[in-house]
Amino acid sequence: MQAWIGYRRMRLLLDLQLNRDLMNDSGLSEPDYDVLSNLSEAAGHRMRLGDLAKHMRWSTSRLSHHITRMQRRGLVDREECADDGRGSMLVLTAAGLRTIERAAPGHVESVRRNMIDLLSRDELEALAALSHRIVARLEAQ
Repeated sequence: MQAWIGYRRMRLLLDLQLNRDLMNDSGLSEPDYDVLSNLSEAAGHRMRLGDLAKHMRWSTSRLSHHITRMQRRGLVDREECADDGRGSMLVLTAAGLRTIERAAPGHVESVRRNMIDLLSRDELEALAALSHRIVARLEAQ
């Protein structure tokens, strides 16, 4: 019970702090950062909307609405899918790439300061093993 309560409280407070730091440092929300970082790592800085939604565990409708807001800010754009007339391809703009490149170092520093640096090497290895085991179980369901 103590592990569960501690995990829930830690997750809440860690998410709040990381979001606060991200917003203060870069003006990005966590969903903005997730979209930009995924697109920046994708081949050609582009990804199908449905594939990104699946990867982020969002509905395509929710992601589509979020992308519309990010388009207004010039961070991403949409293109028609060459092989699927109904689908759309998300493309990271030059402004979006500059934004994620500026935001990433501060976000990494916040993650390190608020979590990684508080754990020993053994604790980090245990956390990695536990989280991968839980994710594998959940993804298999």
